[in-house]
Amino acid sequence: MQIAMKRLQKEFYTILSGSSYFLDHETVSSSRHSRSSIENEVLGFVMADLKSIADCMINAGYGKECVKIYKLNRKSVIDETLYNLGIGKLSSSQVQKMDWELLEIKITNWLSSVKVAINALFCGEKILCDYVFSSSDNIRESCFSEIAKDGALSLFLFPEMMMKYKKKLLSLEKMFRILDLYDAVYEVWIELELMFSSDLIPVVEAKAMSLLGKLGDAVRAMLLEFETAIQKDSSKVVQGGGIHPLTRYVMNYLVFLGDYSGAMCGIIVDYSPVSLQMIPESCCLSPTSGDGNSSPSPAIVVRLAWLVLVLLCKLDGKTQLYKDVELSYLFLANNLNYVVSKVRESNLKLILGSEWISKHEMKVKEYMSKYERIGWSKVFTAASIPENLTSEISLTEVKECFNKFNSSFEDVCRTQNSWVIPDSKLRDQVKLSLASKIVPMYQVFYEMYRGELARTGTEMESIVRYAPDDLQNYLSDLFYSVSVSDGSMRWSGSYLTSTSSSLSKGDTKEKSLCR
Repeated sequence: MQIAMKRLQKEFYTILSGSSYFLDHETVSSSRHSRSSIENEVLGFVMADLKSIADCMINAGYGKECVKIYKLNRKSVIDETLYNLGIGKLSSSQVQKMDWELLEIKITNWLSSVKVAINALFCGEKILCDYVFSSSDNIRESCFSEIAKDGALSLFLFPEMMMKYKKKLLSLEKMFRILDLYDAVYEVWIELELMFSSDLIPVVEAKAMSLLGKLGDAVRAMLLEFETAIQKDSSKVVQGGGIHPLTRYVMNYLVFLGDYSGAMCGIIVDYSPVSLQMIPESCCLSPTSGDGNSSPSPAIVVRLAWLVLVLLCKLDGKTQLYKDVELSYLFLANNLNYVVSKVRESNLKLILGSEWISKHEMKVKEYMSKYERIGWSKVFTAASIPENLTSEISLTEVKECFNKFNSSFEDVCRTQNSWVIPDSKLRDQVKLSLASKIVPMYQVFYEMYRGELARTGTEMESIVRYAPDDLQNYLSDLFYSVSVSDGSMRWSGSYLTSTSSSLSKGDTKEKSLCR
């Protein structure tokens, strides 16, 4: 019996060692359709032979000897594969010395390698082990746990080493890589728990939970830094009331955060320095904000809505730097419209909800209405016909009416020549609105007073400078801006170190974005 078992041990070892190509993790874990018929046939023979020998040795009481050979061989395969994937190669001191550019490459490589390790390596080893030792549940589970445990835990080493050097990580542009790591660690944890037996699950869970906690702490610190940076921004307003670089930066950042809503929900579900009561009613938030059946977590809704509100309040404070009240309203309308468009066109729409969008779209219209009313009031007044107008009007009065309109219209156009509305749809809406208010009034004004000039034989060209159609042409030339690429609108580092200013400054003004 012993001689027979020795021969079986040798045969078992020979098959494991000599069939490494066919027992490769990718070959075992891939579907039958992705392999050639010859490979399928050979793999089937190899696995069947291993199973037959294992069954025979276990039944003869030599299960320990069989498992020992299997563990030595397959553990070395796992270790070698992980090394080739780049997992576990780096030391803590090497990570500490790396600059961010190189470290980011290592993160990308790790994210790719860990997927291969889970989906191919450990999955393939699990399939092989389950098949070879299918005759014994205890042997099957304990054998796989022992050969894969060290390798599985090594998957967490790289992100663990990174978290020891938080100074490398705690800057705003690096948050998304930390979120990538958070997502990957969570997925690794879930997949490993499905593979391992119950006795090893607590070990994996403890390692994953510890690491997720550290990653979550880093993200939360970055979110607070992000909010503080917005509040401390001391940059000047942009000329012409256009979109502020701060608005572009913050909204592009929040759009990216919205794409990580799953990870963010896990990070801030038990942490939110912002309560729902602190969000103004105008933001239309509720714990079930969002659309569809899978509503986002209330914590992520409140957190992102709060960050948007901090931005809007900051923009509201900047309007005090404009000398023209109407320009401040144009600035608010442009920037809020940009915020709404970013929300509408991204995953933020699902987080903040359609009601939030509708409410803030109405706010854009309110700001534009106030801009028109204040900025064009002199033109509206000059183009209107006085209610107490008599049937007879003197030539002097006619000249005064035309001069008043000409002066008002030209002054407004001259003042607003450099003002901008970057969004083409909003720009067209404003032009159409202005034309619908000014041109019809001026048409009546023009026809009535022009007749009086013709009756008296007065030279009209020096007095009547504009026909109704001319006004439309002048209005069509307003609000165009030179486009600025997103790359040149980056939020510079000076904003992060600028003098702190109060968010509440200017909140009591009628045009406050915070209400």
